[in-house]
Amino acid sequence: MKIAELQTYKKILILGMGKEGASAKRFIERVAPDSVVDTADIKDGQDYLKKQDGADLVVRSPGVHTELVTKKYTTATNLFFANCLGQIIGVTGTKGKSTTASLIAALLKQSIPDVRLVGNIGCPMLDELEDATANTVFVVELSSYQLTDINYSPHIVVIVNWFPEHRDFHGSFELYKQSKERVLSFQTPSDYFIFDPSEEPAKWGGFTKAHLLPYATDFPFDEKKIQLLGSHNKKNIQATVTVARLCKVSEEKIAKAIYGFVPLPHRLQKVGTFKGITFYDDAISTTPQSTIAALNTLPQVETLFLGGQDRGYEFDELIKVLKEKNIKNIVLFPDTGKRIKEGIEKMNGYSPSLLEIRDMEQAVKFAYEKTGKGAICLLSTASPSYSVWKNFEEKGDLFQQFVTSMGDTHETTSNG
Repeated sequence: MKIAELQTYKKILILGMGKEGASAKRFIERVAPDSVVDTADIKDGQDYLKKQDGADLVVRSPGVHTELVTKKYTTATNLFFANCLGQIIGVTGTKGKSTTASLIAALLKQSIPDVRLVGNIGCPMLDELEDATANTVFVVELSSYQLTDINYSPHIVVIVNWFPEHRDFHGSFELYKQSKERVLSFQTPSDYFIFDPSEEPAKWGGFTKAHLLPYATDFPFDEKKIQLLGSHNKKNIQATVTVARLCKVSEEKIAKAIYGFVPLPHRLQKVGTFKGITFYDDAISTTPQSTIAALNTLPQVETLFLGGQDRGYEFDELIKVLKEKNIKNIVLFPDTGKRIKEGIEKMNGYSPSLLEIRDMEQAVKFAYEKTGKGAICLLSTASPSYSVWKNFEEKGDLFQQFVTSMGDTHETTSNG
């Protein structure tokens, strides 16, 4: 919806008041000052949805299900795409979106004066529109919640991977997949779709008219200089290199940005070595697949923190990996901790030390007591955080807080 059309609505309701809802309110008040802008949020009480009755237009926030919207509506994401003058590079997928989007922005800033990292990563898109120009390049992290009803596609789409998640919001894993596929639906022959040829999204070329570009397969970098750990991050780097080359960034500048890139918090972040134990915070890993990737990256994990909100994931493959790697100590948080425990108890020849708990301080104390010197304790829960914590950031922050407060020697805090 263009600004001119938006201005024709005199009573506009922002439905859902998180970061994006608040940003939409600021945007509309700036570009449509004659409109009356109201808000409604679940925190307002059970009848908050009834406020739609008096609105001419509703702006749906990402966390609000589309079926709850009863009036003509748009979204902050659609408002951004409709009114953006610059070029848009969209990054989506199940895991690795934030790292890939951040790295793309870092690489492009080597050659392009005005590059802005926005979207699901934390900076609302609409806040960055006011002073943007046709020369601005937006790198936008897009969640499935934002893509459910998007009516536009980025000039360049990067899909890092796909595996089942968010069934609680979308209703089924197939609908979740469809929300991701939708990001390609409005591309033109002058656009680009960048994908990992070994992943599910490689099959999605039929959804787009864009040029198909598989990840760059060459990797001309000194891996010892790269601070991002794991084979999954190697793929994320290949995705960003593909984008950077498309945007004419030199190989020298690409390498400089990759070597200088510091991993984002809570993503295989090395907290430090305390009492001979090395602690890693991988709080972002909220699916079995991402926890398996973390275990395949780090050697000598003896203690692992698992469990959280139950979204119906299957843990059989993860439990096999736990046995193969002989993970000796496991903390189990509710709600999925119970199911993981049941699976472990059915695994013949595998009897790790288990602690069922919801308190992070006691969990860290258990890790200090059980983990041997020279070994690793890893927070990578294979489940979302919401059964115990507000989000993965709170979970990771608490882990780091208790790890450091209980440790009496701090040998390193680097990610190397």
